[in-house]
Amino acid sequence: MHELSVCEAIAGAVNRHAGGQPVTRVLVRIGHLRQVVPDALTFSWQMMSTGTDLEGSVLEIESVPATVSCNACGLETTLDMPIVACNECYSRDVTLLTGEEFAVVSLELAEV
Repeated sequence: MHELSVCEAIAGAVNRHAGGQPVTRVLVRIGHLRQVVPDALTFSWQMMSTGTDLEGSVLEIESVPATVSCNACGLETTLDMPIVACNECYSRDVTLLTGEEFAVVSLELAEV
């Protein structure tokens, strides 16, 4: 379950930017091709944050679909499967547009 190591990376970034202030909410953007299971990530966050400065914070996940632009037919499509090919003409000559994102988008800090 690599979701736990993903949570550790998120927590590291959050702690660096929170400046010691309590965090109530963390929004992350994760692309489909990162193969992260949202429920497993949420569970891992709860487990990993227990007993830390992040305990009680909510992890919100914005899932980004994988999309490609076909260099053969010019169509932009969303991938249904992790096969990087055009859904229309099946060409593999495509440019990946989205789907590899992994970013902490925002933090919500508690009022003190």
